[in-house]
Amino acid sequence: MALQNVLLNAGLDGMAELIIEVSLHEADPGASGTNEVDGGSYERQEASWNAATGASVSVDSILTFEVPGGGTVVSWVGLWSAGDQWLGGIELNASETFEGDGQFAVTSLTINAANA
Repeated sequence: MALQNVLLNAGLDGMAELIIEVSLHEADPGASGTNEVDGGSYERQEASWNAATGASVSVDSILTFEVPGGGTVVSWVGLWSAGDQWLGGIELNASETFEGDGQFAVTSLTINAANA
Protein backbone atom coordinates (compact mmCIF):
# COMPACT_ATOMS: atom_id res chain seq x y z
CA MET A 1 0.00 0.00 0.00
CA ALA A 2 1.45 3.37 -1.02
CA LEU A 3 1.02 6.50 1.08
CA GLN A 4 -0.82 9.32 -0.62
CA ASN A 5 0.78 12.70 -1.29
CA VAL A 6 -1.77 14.48 0.90
CA LEU A 7 -0.36 12.61 3.92
CA LEU A 8 3.28 12.99 2.83
CA ASN A 9 2.81 16.72 2.18
CA ALA A 10 1.37 17.25 5.66
CA GLY A 11 4.37 15.48 7.21
CA LEU A 12 6.86 17.45 5.13
CA ASP A 13 5.17 20.76 6.00
CA GLY A 14 5.52 19.83 9.67
CA MET A 15 9.20 19.02 9.20
CA ALA A 16 9.85 22.25 7.32
CA GLU A 17 8.18 24.25 10.09
CA LEU A 18 10.84 22.97 12.49
CA ILE A 19 13.79 23.86 10.23
CA ILE A 20 14.54 27.52 10.88
CA GLU A 21 18.25 27.73 9.98
CA VAL A 22 20.56 26.20 7.41
CA SER A 23 24.33 25.84 7.87
CA LEU A 24 27.28 24.88 5.66
CA HIS A 25 29.65 22.03 6.52
CA GLU A 26 33.08 21.00 5.26
CA ALA A 27 32.45 17.28 5.75
CA ASP A 28 29.71 14.91 6.88
CA PRO A 29 28.17 16.64 9.93
CA GLY A 30 27.28 13.29 11.48
CA ALA A 31 24.75 12.97 14.25
CA SER A 32 25.48 16.30 15.94
CA GLY A 33 26.24 18.94 13.28
CA THR A 34 30.04 18.85 13.39
CA ASN A 35 32.37 20.22 10.70
CA GLU A 36 30.42 23.47 10.32
CA VAL A 37 32.15 26.26 8.39
CA ASP A 38 33.62 28.80 10.80
CA GLY A 39 35.31 32.17 10.62
CA GLY A 40 35.13 35.37 8.64
CA SER A 41 31.60 36.67 8.15
CA TYR A 42 30.05 33.19 7.98
CA GLU A 43 26.71 32.72 9.71
CA ARG A 44 23.78 30.37 9.37
CA GLN A 45 20.94 31.51 7.16
CA GLU A 46 17.26 31.61 8.06
CA ALA A 47 15.11 29.27 6.00
CA SER A 48 11.51 29.75 4.95
CA TRP A 49 9.68 27.10 3.01
CA ASN A 50 7.07 26.77 0.30
CA ALA A 51 4.06 24.58 1.04
CA ALA A 52 4.79 20.94 0.28
CA THR A 53 3.44 19.57 -2.96
CA GLY A 54 4.04 16.33 -4.84
CA ALA A 55 5.62 14.79 -1.72
CA SER A 56 8.42 17.38 -1.56
CA VAL A 57 9.07 20.70 0.15
CA SER A 58 11.65 23.33 -0.78
CA VAL A 59 12.98 26.64 0.50
CA ASP A 60 11.28 29.65 -1.01
CA SER A 61 14.40 31.69 -1.74
CA ILE A 62 18.12 31.42 -2.41
CA LEU A 63 20.27 31.16 0.72
CA THR A 64 23.54 33.10 0.38
CA PHE A 65 26.42 32.47 2.79
CA GLU A 66 29.69 34.34 3.30
CA VAL A 67 32.50 31.75 3.29
CA PRO A 68 36.01 32.34 4.60
CA GLY A 69 38.90 31.47 2.31
CA GLY A 70 41.96 29.44 3.13
CA GLY A 71 40.87 26.16 1.60
CA THR A 72 37.35 25.98 3.02
CA VAL A 73 35.49 23.14 1.31
CA VAL A 74 31.69 23.34 1.35
CA SER A 75 30.17 19.89 0.83
CA TRP A 76 27.10 19.59 3.10
CA VAL A 77 24.21 21.71 4.38
CA GLY A 78 22.86 21.32 7.89
CA LEU A 79 19.35 21.79 9.24
CA TRP A 80 18.67 23.38 12.65
CA SER A 81 15.62 24.16 14.76
CA ALA A 82 15.18 26.69 17.54
CA GLY A 83 17.71 26.50 20.34
CA ASP A 84 20.46 25.15 18.08
CA GLN A 85 18.91 21.68 17.90
CA TRP A 86 20.58 19.64 15.15
CA LEU A 87 18.05 18.05 12.78
CA GLY A 88 20.29 16.50 10.12
CA GLY A 89 22.42 17.15 7.07
CA ILE A 90 22.17 16.81 3.31
CA GLU A 91 25.21 16.20 1.09
CA LEU A 92 25.55 18.64 -1.80
CA ASN A 93 25.65 17.37 -5.37
CA ALA A 94 29.10 18.94 -5.75
CA SER A 95 31.51 20.50 -3.26
CA GLU A 96 33.19 23.88 -3.70
CA THR A 97 36.59 24.97 -2.37
CA PHE A 98 37.25 28.59 -1.34
CA GLU A 99 40.90 29.66 -1.49
CA GLY A 100 39.83 33.26 -0.91
CA ASP A 101 36.77 34.69 0.85
CA GLY A 102 33.62 34.32 -1.21
CA GLN A 103 29.93 33.58 -1.29
CA PHE A 104 28.15 30.26 -1.57
CA ALA A 105 24.54 30.25 -2.76
CA VAL A 106 22.19 27.39 -2.04
CA THR A 107 19.88 27.89 -5.01
CA SER A 108 17.72 24.87 -4.34
CA LEU A 109 17.11 22.92 -1.14
CA THR A 110 14.41 20.29 -1.35
CA ILE A 111 13.37 17.53 1.00
CA ASN A 112 11.18 14.85 -0.48
CA ALA A 113 9.43 11.85 1.01
CA ALA A 114 12.09 9.56 -0.48
CA ASN A 115 14.97 11.19 1.46
CA ALA A 116 13.12 12.45 4.55
